[in-house]
Parts: sequence; C-alpha cells; structure tokens
Amino acid sequence: MCPRRLGVAQAFSDAGMRLALSYRNEKDKEQVAQWFAEQGREQPLFLKLDVTDRARFAAVAQEAFDHFGEVHVLVNNAGVSVFGPTDEATYDDFDWIMGVNFGGVVNGIVSFLPKLKASQGRRHVVNIASMAAFLPGPQAGIYTASKFAVRGLTESLRYNLAPHGIGCSLCCPALTRTNAWTSALKRPDGFGQSGFGEADADELAQFGTAFDAGMDPREVGDKILAGMTAQKALILTHPEHGPDFAEIYEASLAALPDEEAPPERLKIEELRREAMRKAEQGVAMSLGDLT
Repeated sequence: MCPRRLGVAQAFSDAGMRLALSYRNEKDKEQVAQWFAEQGREQPLFLKLDVTDRARFAAVAQEAFDHFGEVHVLVNNAGVSVFGPTDEATYDDFDWIMGVNFGGVVNGIVSFLPKLKASQGRRHVVNIASMAAFLPGPQAGIYTASKFAVRGLTESLRYNLAPHGIGCSLCCPALTRTNAWTSALKRPDGFGQSGFGEADADELAQFGTAFDAGMDPREVGDKILAGMTAQKALILTHPEHGPDFAEIYEASLAALPDEEAPPERLKIEELRREAMRKAEQGVAMSLGDLT
C-alpha cells in the first residue's frame, strides 16, 4: 500500500469512516494494520487486489458491500510511475501503464458504482490522478496520457452521477513523499518487452530523492477529505503550480482564432454549456438536449 493511500486512509479513519483497503504486498498490509492497532482503531477490511484483475475487482466490491451493508465512498488511487521516451515505447509499455493507471480506475468504477447506487445517504467517488493530468513532460508520455484520461473520465462522470445524488471529484496531487519511483523496478513479467530499456536502480534511487521533498501523504489525505466534503469537482493539493496554470490559460486563449463564429455554432455551444450546468445540478441530460 503506497504511503499516499495510507494518508487518505488515516484522514478517513479520523473522520470516523469504516474502511475497506486494497493491497498487493503483505508487508504493506501489516504496516497499515499496525498503525490502526497503535491508534486503537477498528481494523480495515483488507482486500487483496490487482487493479487490472476485473474478476477480482468485482469480487472485492461484492465483499465490501456484503461486509458493510452499504458502500458510500470509492477512492481509486492505484498507479505506476514509469518514465521513458514515448517515441521508443512498445505495446507492453503502453498496455502496462495505461492498464494500471487508467484501466484500474475503470475497473473500480464499473465494479463499485452499482454498489454506491444501491446504497443510501451521501456518496462520493474520488479518482486520484496527478498534476500530470495538466502538465506533460518529455519522459512521461504514457504516464501523462493515463492521467489525462482519468481527468477526462472523471470530469464527465461527475455529470452522470449527479442525478443519482453521488458526488465525484478529480484529485491531482503533485510531488508527494511516496515510493512511487520504485514502480519501474516492479514491471510484471507479462509486460517485459520495454522500449525504455532495463531500469537502472541507481538512477531511479537518485530520482527518488526528489520525493523526499514531497508533501506528507497525510496532508494530501486531509485535503482530499476536505475537497470531497465540500463537493469540489477538482481537488488540487499543492500550491506551487500557479505559474503552470497561468501559462496553460494564456496559451489556450492565444491559440483561439481571432475571428467570429457563425450563429449556428454559437447556439450549439451554448446548448452544450447549459446542458453541463443542468447536469451538475442533478438533471439527467440526453443527446437531444445538445441540438
């Protein structure tokens, strides 16, 4: 279990929530169980899971629902941070990174949304992406693509869930004190044909020193809980990216053609905007509302 996920679990536990936590590594599970024991807290329901295993994900969702009787919050937070020149990437590189980072979110949504819809009270989905959902990099093409995909999916899903009374947030943390940099050393055998070459442990360890300066995972967890409670569509945890967003905004406006759009197109775009506003208010919209 990555430290950031533990930070979320700690924040949720402090808020009085009962937890089901997925894990892959037994040692990580033991460390988390130890924290809960030291705090005198109820132990989470631990569920062993590979997020790319759809059948297991469905079984985990059912087990959590049966155990608690309801499911109110889903946090999708699994991911691998693997970098290399995108122009040299193989199918295995794409399939592994996209399969975990985007496919894992898809599997969580498909498996758990029926359980949330069958539950009562306040419910929420939080999909954790990364600042890479806004900021591409020369060594992070596939990673960036996966986070852009999570961003687009989550922003659209929010409109679909509103009529069910279910909130939905996209969280994009930046540098956090985790061991995410070790992902490249854990490549599954089934995705062994990489165009990035063999991972250099020393180089990765040097890269990992940057994470030492990252935000404490518990602080990230607290900010996710606060954003979710406030029903925020977008949860940004790190303050240092103001210049990046200003540059994105200015470059986007500058790229728009300096010309008048025809009235017919303006009408369609205003219908789209109105449909989005209504959807966020909980009104179910259809294709017929867009023309």
